[in-house]
Amino acid sequence: MGTNAPLLAVEELSVAFGGRGPAPVKAVDGVSFSLEEGKVTGLVGESGCGKSVTSLALMGLLPDRGVEVGGRALMQLPKGPEDLLVLPQRRMRDLRGSQLAMIFQDPLSSLNPVVPIGRQVTEILKRHRGMRGEPARKEAADLLHRVGIPDPTRRLSEYPHQLSGGMRQRALIAMAVACRPRLMIADEPTTALDVTIQAQILELLRDLVTEEGTAMLMITHDLGVVAGLCDDINVLYAGRAVEHAPRAPLFTEPTHPYTVGLLGSIPRLNAPRGEPLTPVRGSVNDDIAWTDGCAFAPRCDHYTMDCLQGPPSLVERDSDPGHVHRCVNPIGHAEVVDRAVLDSPAVVGEEEDR
Repeated sequence: MGTNAPLLAVEELSVAFGGRGPAPVKAVDGVSFSLEEGKVTGLVGESGCGKSVTSLALMGLLPDRGVEVGGRALMQLPKGPEDLLVLPQRRMRDLRGSQLAMIFQDPLSSLNPVVPIGRQVTEILKRHRGMRGEPARKEAADLLHRVGIPDPTRRLSEYPHQLSGGMRQRALIAMAVACRPRLMIADEPTTALDVTIQAQILELLRDLVTEEGTAMLMITHDLGVVAGLCDDINVLYAGRAVEHAPRAPLFTEPTHPYTVGLLGSIPRLNAPRGEPLTPVRGSVNDDIAWTDGCAFAPRCDHYTMDCLQGPPSLVERDSDPGHVHRCVNPIGHAEVVDRAVLDSPAVVGEEEDR
């Protein structure tokens, strides 16, 4: 194993759901990316682009029947690299919680409503660290305190419905980091939270990555979250990656029209009063098969007939080797001059810290 190997290398991941219809539906179609320790990689896109299905495939949480998973997901484990997509469930149960963990989108439905919070946290400690009794309970209280839950000893005896939304999300994070996993997947962890709690959760996740050297996959549709947290960003559309770049180039020089559309739909604090938003027109249902051309073409203001001449390939920019896009008619950076998101105080401050 080379010293520069990423912690997780996902290669041509595909997920197809079959049924009684004439053909399976591809939710993920040849997605590739890598995760490095101490860094946050983002998966960005509208609902239905394949973000959450990607995370469930990596965690081995997709149904056994009616689902076809392809590609590879090589993770560097203590005994050598293993492909997460082909491991038996017994092996995945050993890895989940100890080597990789997931923070789910809705904490209320992710936590067991009839089991106290303390028991749900200590169950992980018992399964993976062999802790029982009072030592496990004390460690659980320390975990809740670490993620910012007040009076953690009392909270151990409370049920999920007795906690606020922010505290439930913090309890999920405590469960995810209980065994200090090397890889963490966060699936829309701030969607149901108000702005102030959202900022606290993001700061907590950033600290965990920095202090523990964890590799994190952040799944979100919120580009504000991406701007403040992610190091590298993958933009997904209709199951495929359409652009990949480090954070700064993606916000200052986006090349795919879909990425530009997502950036243009963000509300700006410095915008004139009454200025309308410019959302991406149409919906995710307005697409074509990738085999026929660019799936985004029906919604794109820059498409030409070349966009309908078969599937576009990922192309690397000459001026920026780490910046790739899947577009035959890319947008030049001179057409995108608004730096409002990237120049926000939170992002600038983080860049200075680094």
